[in-house]
Amino acid sequence: MLERMKALAREKDICVLATVSGGNPHCSLMAYVTDDDCREIYMVTHKETKKYKNLLENPSVSLLIDTREEHIGSRRPRAKALTVTGLFQKMEGEAKKKRARARLLKRHPHLAGFIDQAGAELFCIKVTSFLLLNGLADAHFEAV
Repeated sequence: MLERMKALAREKDICVLATVSGGNPHCSLMAYVTDDDCREIYMVTHKETKKYKNLLENPSVSLLIDTREEHIGSRRPRAKALTVTGLFQKMEGEAKKKRARARLLKRHPHLAGFIDQAGAELFCIKVTSFLLLNGLADAHFEAV
């Protein structure tokens, strides 16, 4: 089951990132890419955003990756929803930043102008668990 969860995370490239600050949740639609083993997820944002300030205050995050666009109308009950729990980490080391940047731009070439802005920050989510809801009630949890 873990490999099916990782496959879904690799297949998709847009998620909802949930952060918390002062007890208040905040959701952001984000472009992302995973590493080969789906232990890390890479994103970019501006340092002045609410989400980035939240990440600095509270590194615990949740991501929602889903297949709703593939399951319209009567097929909606077959949609999958993958909740990824993890921890925000700043990117350490120029080699890792360079690999993550190249990987992100390969999947999301439209980010080229944004990723090189002075205030842009490439960051990592270290995955701690996956929870896959397959349809309406078939749930599977895997810690990593």
